[in-house]
Amino acid sequence: MPYPFVLPTTSSFSFSSSVTSESHPSLPLQASTHRGVVRDTLKKHKRLPTTSHAPSLPSVITALQTYLPYLLAVEAGLSNNPIHGEQVLVTLKTAPQIEWRPTLSNSPHPGREPPRIKIHSLAHELVFTLSTLANAHTLLARAALQPLHQTTTAPVGTAARQTAVATATRHLLDAAAIYAHLTSLAAPPPPTQCADLAPALLLAQRALALAEATLLAVLKDDPYPAAAAQARNPHDTEWMYKAPDMPKVRAHLFARLCLAAAEHAAQACALAGQARASEGFERYLEDLRRTSRARACRFFGVDAELGGETGKAIAWLRAGLGELGVRRKGDEGKGSGGGFRGLKKEWGARREDKKVERGLDWGADAGKLEETRVIEMLEAKWTKQNDMMLTQAIPPTGPLLAQMPSGREIHSIKPFEPPVLSADVLEAMRAPPERSDEIGNYPSSDEETAVDPSPVGGRSGDYRTGTPSYF
Repeated sequence: MPYPFVLPTTSSFSFSSSVTSESHPSLPLQASTHRGVVRDTLKKHKRLPTTSHAPSLPSVITALQTYLPYLLAVEAGLSNNPIHGEQVLVTLKTAPQIEWRPTLSNSPHPGREPPRIKIHSLAHELVFTLSTLANAHTLLARAALQPLHQTTTAPVGTAARQTAVATATRHLLDAAAIYAHLTSLAAPPPPTQCADLAPALLLAQRALALAEATLLAVLKDDPYPAAAAQARNPHDTEWMYKAPDMPKVRAHLFARLCLAAAEHAAQACALAGQARASEGFERYLEDLRRTSRARACRFFGVDAELGGETGKAIAWLRAGLGELGVRRKGDEGKGSGGGFRGLKKEWGARREDKKVERGLDWGADAGKLEETRVIEMLEAKWTKQNDMMLTQAIPPTGPLLAQMPSGREIHSIKPFEPPVLSADVLEAMRAPPERSDEIGNYPSSDEETAVDPSPVGGRSGDYRTGTPSYF
């Protein structure tokens, strides 16, 4: 958590092949130049090892933010919208021929990434560019949160933890603002096989970013995940003698925030299904909805336990495990494979810890494993206390779930302000271009070298050598 997006790649494109500007002749060349930087940056990012993706994200965001003003200037010229009160005259000569590789669409070949999509509109080019920027912000949020989940190093201090959560929240709200802006754009209907351009999927990603930002508002002051991680960390022993503190009022507030996140996740899941997004993305959204409701149950349990109702608190924890789809040890009958299931669960938990340590696709289950660990830790502790001292009856979970209140919002999405070229840069592009706007024979940023035009059976000296691409 947040979702491990894969950044798309794109083909090269010359704006001069499709548009011309009478008032600012250098605009198509400048737009092509900065788009070429974006293409090369995305290509380099994709070919880096997974552990090196996070350090390259700032360069990806910088390239996209530098290219956007030029693309928006071309769009403004085509739409007759002035920039700084000045009219930019842009004429469309022919429909653009651009390729992007979607990342949230279903692939016709399981196990392989979906094929490249050909788009013929600069409005779709803008959607791909802005959505890539939003996904990069989400990945930066993941990078900021990764140290909080590591168990092989010393635990992160309170101040560093709050700083990491605040940084991740800011990136997620920036992503949500971009998605909200995309849904307001008047773009032509996307290709049927490309879910990435579907308005429903853009709305789903906005709801997802808002749900994850809401959960981070809870994580900032939630001591229980850190306590569960400390119990597995050989470098920390504080959990042995100090119990987490949680004021009663905040426990109930956190539960309602989690329910709001669950509502956003449910909305995102429905929209993603409508857009026919990839199965992995839809599965993540469903897992996030379940995790959010389970976390709400945990906080209702904390609220009940602080009020002296230990039996009710245990019932809330069991309701949370039911939301996660986790079977309790006591519910497993003979011959149900409980021993094998326990080994499989332990092996999966260790594998997830290694993913966090190496910076791989950790959190792909939307935090289900982490929340399961926290709930099982509290259930074991409170059940032991109840059996030895309190002996309170544990009520059924059904009536408790029926009494859940509505969610409570905490974040508001600020409007996204598209970048605009400065007046000086715009004025400088009135001069004719210094060179022609030509591109090489590179149809996609997925390819390492151009296609060799030499015929089969030619001389050995006619063949070109190069490093093949496996991406």
